[in-house]
Amino acid sequence: MNKIDMHDVEKRHEEVLGKPPRLPPLDRQSVADEVQATTQRLRGGVLADQPPLPLEVIPEIMFTMCRFPDMWHKMIDLTIEIQGGNAKLEVRDRKLAILRTGWLCQAPYEFGEHVNQSRRAGLTAEEIERITVGSSAPGWNDHERAILKAVEELHADAMVSDATWAQLSKKLTEHQLVELLVLVGQFVATAYFQNSLRLRLEANNEGLRAR
Repeated sequence: MNKIDMHDVEKRHEEVLGKPPRLPPLDRQSVADEVQATTQRLRGGVLADQPPLPLEVIPEIMFTMCRFPDMWHKMIDLTIEIQGGNAKLEVRDRKLAILRTGWLCQAPYEFGEHVNQSRRAGLTAEEIERITVGSSAPGWNDHERAILKAVEELHADAMVSDATWAQLSKKLTEHQLVELLVLVGQFVATAYFQNSLRLRLEANNEGLRAR
């Protein structure tokens, strides 16, 4: 397995996070009710039956993106659809795809946040390290390797190859196949705005260092 060069990780962190956010978050008290309602809707739709968060621990991204409520709510609608109770892909498949996307996009906020979620979903630090290497790393079964390969092909060529599609089709339904494509696209878009806005990491988010 290739060793990840942590010097490159630190260089990327400096590139993305080394300057202040391009759009500062709004004052928490000024949008408290709106952000708490939106946060609770997102958490309830994705994690189910989650109690409300205190205002002071709601992630800063919510206070940045609430500047654009119509667009932000539509993005949350999609998140709930493909990551919440209606999602058809298994959680492990989703996390493999999201983490590989976040790594290929070199998106510190996205990758670190989903390492935390993936650990809670049962992925190990060793598996997360292998995700940074990708489909070529030893230890994946054929289906897991195909999930990672699909992400890599989409990243490189905006298309999944016939061989990878055939392997995925051995386990995934048509709905799950399309959901996988939409999921990867959603997290590419998320990486674009999180990186470009220079969103700051939360206290428990180690970015690209996370395992």
